Amino acid sequence: MITKIKLLTVVLFCGFSLQAQEVLTKEQAVALALENNYGIKIANNAVTIAENKTSILNSEFLPTITANAGANYNLDNTEAEFSDGRPDAVLNGAESSNYNASVSLNYTLFDGLGRRYNYKRLKEQYKLSELEARATIESTILQLFSVYYNVAQLSDNLNALEQTLDNSKDRLIRAQYQFEYGQSTKLAVLNAEVDINTDSINIINTKQDLKIAKRDLKLVLGESFTIDFGVETDVDFTLQFQKDILFEKAKSRNIALLQVEKNISISKLDINSGKSAYLPTIGLSGSYGWNKNNNNAVALLAVSTNTGLSAGLSLSWNLFDGGSTITTVRNAKISLETQQLQKESILLNIERDFNNAWDNYKNKLEIYNIQEKNIITAQNNFERTQEKFKIGQVNSIEFRQAQVNLLNAELSRNQAKFSAKLSELEVLQISGELLNVQF
Repeated sequence: MITKIKLLTVVLFCGFSLQAQEVLTKEQAVALALENNYGIKIANNAVTIAENKTSILNSEFLPTITANAGANYNLDNTEAEFSDGRPDAVLNGAESSNYNASVSLNYTLFDGLGRRYNYKRLKEQYKLSELEARATIESTILQLFSVYYNVAQLSDNLNALEQTLDNSKDRLIRAQYQFEYGQSTKLAVLNAEVDINTDSINIINTKQDLKIAKRDLKLVLGESFTIDFGVETDVDFTLQFQKDILFEKAKSRNIALLQVEKNISISKLDINSGKSAYLPTIGLSGSYGWNKNNNNAVALLAVSTNTGLSAGLSLSWNLFDGGSTITTVRNAKISLETQQLQKESILLNIERDFNNAWDNYKNKLEIYNIQEKNIITAQNNFERTQEKFKIGQVNSIEFRQAQVNLLNAELSRNQAKFSAKLSELEVLQISGELLNVQF
């Protein structure tokens, strides 16, 4: 499943090169993170290892075949007494040698079904590793959008601050003209210069924050880019599900819940695997061998060569192992009970976390909508104040206050917008739908 998600995303954006783009889109950021993020790479390697362990080569269902060969050489001093009446013989430096080679096969016909349960456990472990990789991907995507939207918010803030600085510069020019023609005092010019300095410092600080945020984004993407880039600052709230529907999804698709359910399946297999030690083990063995002996002079046979095939069947039954099997099974049952308790605990946590995330999302979305309306009010107030300032009906202090009010409204709106979007993503993560939405 995780591999399919990764491959699908990469195929959709195949050939994408940030070097040729001015704006890093959300879809491109997700594709790059899935391809290059080191945490995801490590998680995918863990999945590959678990998949390799599910191979038949790691199942113990195949026999073992062993080849053996050897050679021996002897140099002996021998004194021989013959029982048939021949005279005794004394040999000094008598040589003899032996050569042998064999191929043997061993196969376990029955081991109390232990292999079967262990093999099933490896398959469940593989599925668990896929869930762990999915959890890594979900957390990485949330981290990605946290820094991505931070860059977007700072970019919007920078635009608002630059617009404020432009208005302050226009105000300074107007104050200088008014001072030159005797329509205003030097104080208005000085106030305008102070406000320009303040706006310039705010821009400098925001630019520095933006650089740091982009470095954080590059780190999540797993690449070091050599050029600057922008991000998308528009946000669409795409949550289409009702609360009850999403909550039901959370109780069946939440990643933490799926992981503990997989651990429950593994614990059940551990119990059966432990019980397999109560049953006997039946093994089959066979070998084909060659043996040649070169004997010394006192032996009845000077040279003997043997070749042959042998086979055997063995049964081993551990009637009592000191209680280790009983302890193993008991502990496996306790582990199963622990996993079931953890599932109940996770269900309670999911209910709490989902309700908190849903309420948080709704509140932040409402705040964002209010901030959008507040922008209209602040913009109208600024435009009217600006018109009155141009004809001398409003002083510079009142104009600056309208300017600051508009800036604060824009900054608050930007924060509310991206905060609400992140809250939406958190709701989707808890409900298990984060990887099923279009970013």
